[in-house]
Amino acid sequence: MYRFFTEPSNINTQEGMIRIVGDDVNHIRNVLRMKKGEQILLCTGQENDPVEYLCEIDETGSEEVTARILDLQKNARELPADLYLFQALPKGDRLETVIQKCVELGVHEIIPVITARTIVKLDEKRAAKKTDRWNSISLAAAKQSKRSFIPAVQTPVKWNGALEIASGLDKILVPYENAKGIAYTRKVIEEVRPGEKVGIFIGPEGGFEEKEIEQLQALGAESITLGHRILRTDTASPAILAMLMLHLESDE
Repeated sequence: MYRFFTEPSNINTQEGMIRIVGDDVNHIRNVLRMKKGEQILLCTGQENDPVEYLCEIDETGSEEVTARILDLQKNARELPADLYLFQALPKGDRLETVIQKCVELGVHEIIPVITARTIVKLDEKRAAKKTDRWNSISLAAAKQSKRSFIPAVQTPVKWNGALEIASGLDKILVPYENAKGIAYTRKVIEEVRPGEKVGIFIGPEGGFEEKEIEQLQALGAESITLGHRILRTDTASPAILAMLMLHLESDE
């Protein structure tokens, strides 16, 4: 069943109807060729609104689609802890893959970071354009994985800005080649609790500088390992997200 997002102002629970406007109208009418009576899932995509609406398409117009509410329930697809991914900007389009996979795995927010060894250089105009595209990828991945919440991808921040954001989190994890063994990593991950805000720092192709690791440790960051193999930056992110998802996911 297809999932779409709509603004809270388009939901009329008293009349039992929901309006869909924007790009999804064309997608429903002309790409999916959905007809009256077909069922879809709708939600607002907002962090504090986990309600999911099971709807039946009522009308498909050129400007909007209307759907009748059949049922609603709290969406249980979100992880009970908020995972913030601080991803050093990788080369090429690798960040697009990171965003897609990590949104599917349950990330709460993605903050691209410019570290000392980051190769990519973005001016303000290019950064804004890239950020728009990254958020479009997040939206598509949230639809595909039936998330009730659309994770935001922030405009790239410099290292000190990333440290400032991370200072307000409950825990910080950083995969690092000089970390203790996998048993210690299991212990650290098992200590993550529901309701916590957890930062995950992933370095660039050349890794973090020693000074950057020291600055993270000064904030209380735990250095962990992802195994005996050296992972690419765009592999490390979904790897640790998968580890945390397995720990945090419940059967509810």
